[in-house]
Amino acid sequence: MNEQPIEWRRDYAQVPYRTALAEQESRNAAIAAGEARELVWLLEHPPVYTAGTSAALAELLDPRFEVVETGRGGRYTYHGPGQRVGYVLLNLAARGRDVRRFVHSLEGWVIATLGDFGVESWRAEGRIGIWTRDIDGTEAKIGAIGVRIRRWVTMHGFAVNLAPDLSHFGGIVPCGIAEYGVTSLARLGIEVAPEEWDEALERRAGEFIAALTATE
Repeated sequence: MNEQPIEWRRDYAQVPYRTALAEQESRNAAIAAGEARELVWLLEHPPVYTAGTSAALAELLDPRFEVVETGRGGRYTYHGPGQRVGYVLLNLAARGRDVRRFVHSLEGWVIATLGDFGVESWRAEGRIGIWTRDIDGTEAKIGAIGVRIRRWVTMHGFAVNLAPDLSHFGGIVPCGIAEYGVTSLARLGIEVAPEEWDEALERRAGEFIAALTATE
């Protein structure tokens, strides 16, 4: 593994989804070959629906935006302005080779960061993603998780709803879960700028990395 520190990249102009996907695939190969540093890339996309490996066409209700097939796990997901996406490219060959632990640690990183803004969130048995209590008291998704592992190097990651247009989620059944809604920090009355979110994530990055190889 390349022993240089993880590269942190922040983009505040929207990055087309296909552009980001191609860059991830290239970087994945370079990390696996020991030719590039690991990467955490924080960004936003123009409106797009992405299809994971388990996506069912019946869950694409209204393809009003471009639909892109990806190699990540999961079903249909929406990305768009006001949603902060984190692509996490780490070499698990040097970090325990434990995919389940990686996903659990990724979820924990997002949950802890949301807590720093006063939002209690949690994992839900049988439901992928990060969940919280919406303004009407029901459970709603505030963050999505979807990963892919190639050559023991991770790709994709998480997306957290800071202040997206929530109506855009109506074109899909988000992550195949029809009975629960989607919420955002803005809907909960919490205004968080992308820069604030990124800084809070980075402050907790050490805990996330340590959790990948922590002993029970």
